[in-house]
Amino acid sequence: MTLIEDAEKGKTPPEVEIVARKEGVDPEKLLRLLARGRVVIPRNARRKIEPIGVGETLTTKVNLNLGSSRGVADPRAEVEKAVVAMEAGADTVMDLSTGGDLDLIRQKILAAVKIPVGTVPIYQAEVEGELTGQGLFDALEKQAKDGVDFVTVHAGVNLNSFERLKRSGRIMGVVSRGGSLTLKYMSETGEDNPYYAEYDHLLDIAKEHELTLSLGDGLRPGCINDSSDRAKYMEFIMLGELVERARRAGVQAMVEGPGHVPADEIVTSVRAMKYVTDGAPLYLLGPIVTDVAPGYDHITAAIGGTIAGMNGADFLCATTPSEHLDLPTKEDIFEGTIVTRIAAHAADIAKAGVRDRAREWDRKMAVARRDLDWPTQFDLAINPSLARQIRHRRGVEIDTCTMCNELCAIRLAKEAMEREERKGQERKEQKKKDA
Repeated sequence: MTLIEDAEKGKTPPEVEIVARKEGVDPEKLLRLLARGRVVIPRNARRKIEPIGVGETLTTKVNLNLGSSRGVADPRAEVEKAVVAMEAGADTVMDLSTGGDLDLIRQKILAAVKIPVGTVPIYQAEVEGELTGQGLFDALEKQAKDGVDFVTVHAGVNLNSFERLKRSGRIMGVVSRGGSLTLKYMSETGEDNPYYAEYDHLLDIAKEHELTLSLGDGLRPGCINDSSDRAKYMEFIMLGELVERARRAGVQAMVEGPGHVPADEIVTSVRAMKYVTDGAPLYLLGPIVTDVAPGYDHITAAIGGTIAGMNGADFLCATTPSEHLDLPTKEDIFEGTIVTRIAAHAADIAKAGVRDRAREWDRKMAVARRDLDWPTQFDLAINPSLARQIRHRRGVEIDTCTMCNELCAIRLAKEAMEREERKGQERKEQKKKDA
């Protein structure tokens, strides 16, 4: 029995109880959302992890992509990045390795972290020279047996959506590596995408290993100019159909989205994706809101992620300062994770069904700042070590910050209020004496 099948029968798996407790939501409501496919709890039946939930009424989650390249392939470095991402608060990581011993890197990452791990099987098929129908399914099954919790499959890239792409007039064409490999397969063989043509077989493998499918947006726009074309929306329509089939088969599924999208188009994009996929959990790569900030794309993506999250996106993929430029370092990984967590929380503060729980964190910080309670402020900070470092870097130990010092607005206002309160009390006492 898969989690969806348990939920449909009204049976509450322990994963649901754990997620409900962490999120502060009613387990029965969470069970109903899981049964409907509006929440997923990624976890492989072969692997024990701390479960997380993604979807409706839950806080916005953060994923961090890492992995080797053909030019830089150090298993120890990728494991270190995975650990750094987890320590920085990432809810999941994805191993996108394309260089070195892919099996070894994946297995070491799976052993090193206790959060869900995702992969993209088509990369391994290509690297091993097996970009065939059988090779795609062999890679999927191998990774499932290793314990991978969720996989990106670009099943919406098929001969039909390929036609829309040919007529699109895009500047950037296809920027998804998995999407481009799928196009390569179709153009070389003349056959449809195996993950689409044999989707029932894919579902059988996913069900056997309790894999969550992340239905990839292989035709996502790669620049602002390409942001909302027919090829993108054609793929989403396909993904909506595939979500429905996955749910019927008892397989958890979420949907990936773009990409590069200007701020004024994000709300329309998110709501359309949610609508055509019947509320499936939505996993966004960004959205990046401008193309002209290389080195700062963790910030351009955080801007888009906040807008998307507050309007219904459930899962944000962290972007690092290295985006479009280089393989990220562990420092980039940490920075990208923290910035995306800020975006996710900023979204939750304004997000229906979540905002009250999210705002409690900020309320506690406000109380600590009012009281000039520095230890509590550090404990509540999204990056406590950085907050402490900045606070103490001048070596001056005062109870206010060094910017305001004696002119601390909080202290001055508090003293003024206390002074007025004392005066009021004195006036009351004087009136009693006069009476």
